[in-house]
Amino acid sequence: MKRIQLAIVGCGWAGDIHMEGLRPLADRFTVRACVDTSAERRAEFALRHDIPIQAETLAEVLAMSEIDVVVICTPPVLHHPMAIEALNAGKHVICEKPLTSSMELVDDIRAAESRSIGRVMPIFQYRFGNGAEKVRSAIASGAAGKHFATTVEIARTRGAKYYEQAWRGKFATELGGLWVTQAIHIHDLLYSLIGPAVAVASFNDTRVNPIEVEDCGVACLKMSDGSLVSVGATLGSVKQQTRIRMCFENVTFERLVNHETERIADDPWIVLPRSDEAKREIDAAMDVETSRFSYFSRQYELFHQALSSGTPFPVTLDDARASIELVTALYLSARNGSTVNLPISKKQDEYRGWAVR
Repeated sequence: MKRIQLAIVGCGWAGDIHMEGLRPLADRFTVRACVDTSAERRAEFALRHDIPIQAETLAEVLAMSEIDVVVICTPPVLHHPMAIEALNAGKHVICEKPLTSSMELVDDIRAAESRSIGRVMPIFQYRFGNGAEKVRSAIASGAAGKHFATTVEIARTRGAKYYEQAWRGKFATELGGLWVTQAIHIHDLLYSLIGPAVAVASFNDTRVNPIEVEDCGVACLKMSDGSLVSVGATLGSVKQQTRIRMCFENVTFERLVNHETERIADDPWIVLPRSDEAKREIDAAMDVETSRFSYFSRQYELFHQALSSGTPFPVTLDDARASIELVTALYLSARNGSTVNLPISKKQDEYRGWAVR
């Protein structure tokens, strides 16, 4: 298959992270164009990444026959309209998180995809960490046994400088706070490892920054297999760390990272088997051949394979919809002080989003 021609839409930090992930895949992808409303920002981005074409609007690159895929790295409020516009133009779409602000709008994107020759891949790079892939293999094999409970601590630092960009910290433009930004990747990672939740109870608050969205939250999830998950998250930590502890019948998996130097889903995870026999089975299940790539690079590698073979993308609209449903439940529970049972039906007001009153 020829090199896939990409256009990066949004020349901020997210665009830079995508370019870093694409760098080792230069034999498979070419970033042909970049798009940003700021002439200065797109010029600096193009120079930094040696991109030949600059454009002010998405429509300009959608008119280019050589562009195969648009990669949406804009503020979240623009994700839905840009994805629809790109699909209507017959382009494939890769879109940053959160995909959009409601299950209804996810379904709207799905409908547009069904009418288009283009397809959509949401970005959830954590599930492609090389350590997480080994843990997933052990769980899927049955070697880990029954899942009992998982605890997650997300301790990040976001201060005034982070919110200097006017779109941040607002429901209208960022679509939410830590539940849709810093925590959403961990939630997707958990879903990819142990499946979806069937009940959600949560609290959130704004305690760190003078913003309108939440920057602290706690949640309890009951998973579809009956097991339990607790999540605590803040943007007011002195040190940026995330910890996961997953307790199974035959093993406990642990990972604690300093975000300045490590990534939560990469190796090495601590593996604590319950017995020598369990260790042998778990070691065998985790002894899988993994790609030399991880995170963004691995997701892009699998995206290329899917386009080449016509198979489903490694992350689908179903995955994004499940993520948006969980976020909806987190906000609904915190607002009403109640446990929210999943799935959320199309008849419920919250199907139209967590900002619905």
